[in-house]
Amino acid sequence: MILEHFKRKKYKPAKHINIQPNYIEKCPKCENMVFKDDIDLSKKVCPHCGNYFSMSAKERIESVIEKDSFVEYFKEKKIRDPLNFPKYRDKQEKLRTSLKQDEAVVCGTGKINNNKVVIAAMDTNFMMGSMGTTVGEKITKTIELSIKKKLPLIIFSASGGARMQEGMFSLMQMAKTSQAIGKLSKNNLLFISIMTNPTTGGVSASFASLGDIMIAEKGALIGFAGPRVIQQVTGTVLPEGFQRAEFLLDHGLVDMVVTRENMKYTLDNILKIHLKNKKRGILR
Repeated sequence: MILEHFKRKKYKPAKHINIQPNYIEKCPKCENMVFKDDIDLSKKVCPHCGNYFSMSAKERIESVIEKDSFVEYFKEKKIRDPLNFPKYRDKQEKLRTSLKQDEAVVCGTGKINNNKVVIAAMDTNFMMGSMGTTVGEKITKTIELSIKKKLPLIIFSASGGARMQEGMFSLMQMAKTSQAIGKLSKNNLLFISIMTNPTTGGVSASFASLGDIMIAEKGALIGFAGPRVIQQVTGTVLPEGFQRAEFLLDHGLVDMVVTRENMKYTLDNILKIHLKNKKRGILR
């Protein structure tokens, strides 16, 4: 039996659609309606235009770590509010309940194929992934766990910067996490820093920029201040896309730009090369 091939009609985005919002989502780039199940199966990539939807920390970890191999560490029970900032504690409690997550970073251990790693992933769904005292503490403990277990460290960064509700306490986390990375380096352990969209502010100016191997996810916005702020302060016309991953690669600020679909494959290859050279004595 011969099956005829029918030419698929060109898809047109629906302007008005009567369907439950829990099952469908509109791509912000191409404006096509996409079933959420399809987005989840494609690692949060729009099947129409290739645009990247935001990933939660747990989704990010699941995209590269073997199923059932992840063990979460350092779940924070108490809520920190060092300045007694108005409504800050209430906001954290609501986010903990709705996201079922203690903070803007998830940490633990897991395997990429047969290679065991220590991993942390930040989450922009929790106060834009901002780094306060709890986030800084969890990342520092994760780095120390890597030293203790003598395992490679992988951190997925996604952040709007320091958390303003904690003032100077949040800025102190930049020095704290950077010092911890310094200890990791002295112990000759591999740190792969992966900057996703967006990685800005105090996170980009601290541990996220200290990787032995610097990876940027395709199209990610990476920088300290936002492009509009820089343009307003300097009064200059800036190159288009000057803070995007591809621009940074061209100017030597990252080692590679990797698509979301190839991230696990790339990490697996890096780990294999690293462990192979370590066994040969090329690496200390």
